[in-house]
Amino acid sequence: MEFSFLKSAVRPEQFPPPDRPEVAFAGRSNVGKSSLINRLVNSPKLARTSSRPGRTRAINFFSVGKAFCLTDLPGYGYAEVPLKVRRNWKVLVESYLKKRLNLKSVVVILDIRRNPGQGDLDLLHWLRAFELKTIIVLTKADKLSKIKAKRQLDLISTQLTKEGFAKPILFSAKTGQGRQELWNAIEEIAESA
Repeated sequence: MEFSFLKSAVRPEQFPPPDRPEVAFAGRSNVGKSSLINRLVNSPKLARTSSRPGRTRAINFFSVGKAFCLTDLPGYGYAEVPLKVRRNWKVLVESYLKKRLNLKSVVVILDIRRNPGQGDLDLLHWLRAFELKTIIVLTKADKLSKIKAKRQLDLISTQLTKEGFAKPILFSAKTGQGRQELWNAIEEIAESA
C-alpha cells in the first residue's frame, strides 16, 4: 500500500474533495499522534514530529493509496499555545468533525501513563453524540514495564467501559506493538464505508 502526504488545511475550504473515506487521529498535544501515524504506515517522516507540543496547527491529510485518507488533527489541551490559536483550532476541528460526511472514524489517542482527563472524556462523549465511531489507543506502552502497562491498561479500560466505550488498543510507536490490531480496526471501518 502506498502512503503520501496529500495536503494541509487551516480552513474548511482547503479540505480535499470528500471522495473517499477518512479516519482522523485526535488527542492531546504531546500524546504522540504523528509518531503513531508514522509507525502505522512504516514511514518515519510521513507525519511531522516535534519535541515541542502544539506544533500541528493545521489538519494534515495523508492518502492511503486510493482507498482512504488518514487525517492528523491539531492536539488539544496545550496551555502554551496562544488562546487565539487554540480558538482557531477548535473552530477548524469542530467544523471538520461535524461536517465532513466521508469521516468514518476517529482514533482517539491517550497516553498510557496518564488517566483519561476531562478533555479526553469530553471528546469521546462529543464524538458519540455526533455518532462518530471511535477507536481508542493507549500510546507510549514502551515507557512502562509490561506489568505496569498491563495494570494501566486494565485501570483505563475499566474507566472507559464504565463510560460506555470500548477497550483501548495498547500501542508503541517505538516497538510497533498494537500496529496490526490498529490497522485491522481502521481497515474494517474504512472498508465498511
